[in-house]
Amino acid sequence: MHKALKIAAVISASLWLTACGKQDGGAQSQQQQPPTPVGVITVQAQPQSIQVELPGRSKSFLEAEVRPQVSGIVTQRSFVEGSEVEQGQSLYQIDSATYKAALVSAEADLARANAALESAKATAKRYETLVKTNAVSVQDFDEAKAAYKEALASVTVAEAAINTAKINLEYTEVKAPISGRIGKSSVTAGALVTANQSNTLATIQQLDPINVDIAQSSAQLLRLKSKLKAGKLQQSENAEVTLILEDGTTYEQTGLLQFAEVSVDEATGSVTLRAEFPNPDGVLLPGMYVRARLSTGTDPNAILVPQRAITRNTKGQAVAMVVNEENNVETRVVTTAEVINNQWRITDGLNPGDKLIVEGLQKVRPGAPVSPQVLSADAKQK
Repeated sequence: MHKALKIAAVISASLWLTACGKQDGGAQSQQQQPPTPVGVITVQAQPQSIQVELPGRSKSFLEAEVRPQVSGIVTQRSFVEGSEVEQGQSLYQIDSATYKAALVSAEADLARANAALESAKATAKRYETLVKTNAVSVQDFDEAKAAYKEALASVTVAEAAINTAKINLEYTEVKAPISGRIGKSSVTAGALVTANQSNTLATIQQLDPINVDIAQSSAQLLRLKSKLKAGKLQQSENAEVTLILEDGTTYEQTGLLQFAEVSVDEATGSVTLRAEFPNPDGVLLPGMYVRARLSTGTDPNAILVPQRAITRNTKGQAVAMVVNEENNVETRVVTTAEVINNQWRITDGLNPGDKLIVEGLQKVRPGAPVSPQVLSADAKQK
């Protein structure tokens, strides 16, 4: 029995020594484990144009509502609905019979006025000679001069009536006030129209070029002005605007920003910006919803990092991992702005010269030793 106890004690001591040896060997192997290789990029600051995407709607460059300026029966419509019309082109013909008669009557009134003028002129001239010899009284001479001046005025009135009659006769042919695309007609031949009626006969819109009204919130405008004043952004001299159409495609023509409204819309709290775009193919139509991209300024010291280098912690904060001077992993909480070419613009948390971990994030933890390997320029963009 005593011998069995001795053997058991020897075995237990052997097992304890073996376990301790394994534990010490594991600790040594863990301490001797090489640093984890990671891919890093050196954070750099560079000037970067900052763009914003805003909603907008297209609007015709020019728009004219066609209305009759004389009353009458429409006898003819001389255009195709939806077609292009030229300025001065005949659109409608209103019955001109009564206006031709009015012109003839006005011409007759002018002839009568001219005849009366000749008689009054001769009388005044004759009385001017007779009054010198006292053959007629001064009163008669004054009345003769007055009659002559009245006859002159009657001629002027008759000439004005002729001009009015000619204008009204010309207005019986309703012409296009501008060049553009004409819409549907609200009347047909045989319809009665009146001068300056409220209902339009048709509407003409000039679509090339075309305007786009862009809405920017007043809050965005205030933030932009604040950044410009603080020097965080520099005023952009680029007034070019690009459009994203309703189907997600980019409009091939580039527009120019024309002006910004000077007041805020009380209903929407936004300021209207207007851009002008070439529209040779008629792709943009009035009322079409678009997204406009325009430059709001330039960040002189923008820090751009690949999107895959930024993760989120349990609080939802954006986090970046950098390699410090001891080649250990350090966690940074950063502030992100917009995405530019698949890269986050960082406004706080990173500094130029930091070594940002881009590859191998899943294999490291804060404080762990790493072996940084600088990535090529091509790898940064992937």
